[in-house]
Amino acid sequence: MHDSIDAAGLKGRDFLSTQDWSVDELETLFALAARLKADRKAGIPTRLLEDKTLYMIFFDSSTRTRNSFETGITQLGGHGIYLSPDKMQISHGENARDTANVLSRYGEAIAIRHCAFGEGNEYLTEVAEHASVPVLSMQCDVYHPCQILADYLTIREKLGSGRGLKLGVAWTSAPNYVRPISVPQSLILMMPRLGIDVTLAYPPEFRLLPDIEEQAQANAAAGDARFEISHRFEDAFEDADVVIPKSWGPLVHTRDHAEGVRLIEAYPDWRCDANRMALGKDHMLYMHPLPADRGREVTNEVIDGPQSVVYDEAENRLHVQKALMALTM
Repeated sequence: MHDSIDAAGLKGRDFLSTQDWSVDELETLFALAARLKADRKAGIPTRLLEDKTLYMIFFDSSTRTRNSFETGITQLGGHGIYLSPDKMQISHGENARDTANVLSRYGEAIAIRHCAFGEGNEYLTEVAEHASVPVLSMQCDVYHPCQILADYLTIREKLGSGRGLKLGVAWTSAPNYVRPISVPQSLILMMPRLGIDVTLAYPPEFRLLPDIEEQAQANAAAGDARFEISHRFEDAFEDADVVIPKSWGPLVHTRDHAEGVRLIEAYPDWRCDANRMALGKDHMLYMHPLPADRGREVTNEVIDGPQSVVYDEAENRLHVQKALMALTM
């Protein structure tokens, strides 16, 4: 396995967005993730990163992201160090350049989660510019690439090759919480590149960044897939193979939190329930990156029902991220 990883030519590469990697490079990652998952199930050790260190800087709290990265680097034989800006000199004004250069001298990769709108991706990009080791995105304000890797691996495991499938990505209403737009943006960018047709449904005020939507159209054309936008919730479900109904904030429309919450509350019927699920194909999968706002974004009947694969999806964060670290570190 060591030889095949080295031959992939991905050592030292940053991963800030799935756009950074070719389709063939992404396929290399998915193949390795499947091998690592099978080895884990069989009890076969995969200590590919012995004595290597991953620095994980979290500007935002996390359950799945921290634990999947930290567990993953441990299973690969390395060590993950959890860092937060309030415990670092970042809180006293140290800039991205100095942080990047110093951590590069100590370890083999830097992973960052920074979701502040208008700040996160800029910070990750600056760290990557100055770091001499790979910089991996654990989510920013624009992209959440590792979540989408896990989503695709789950779809492929459950439904075979994704090519020709319909994925519905739908906005849902969740009270008092203006979530980032990085998950839907990453979904519409990567899935069409792999031949999956995507219907994106949201109320008018919840549009995504215009350049991201334009890039998704270009990706669909290149991947021989369809990408369409609707303002009707049910369009994401009708005749779909997979649906990912998830809340996000109207951040492109307004930065005002109170106004954002008011707009979210204006669409309480944008909720995934059994009636909406019945609009899809019989085998349609319900997916969500979690945490889901139960009772508001989705009913318990759906998220705990037979079409839900949310825990498989969450587990696959571990396996795709292990492949990502093995390939780049």
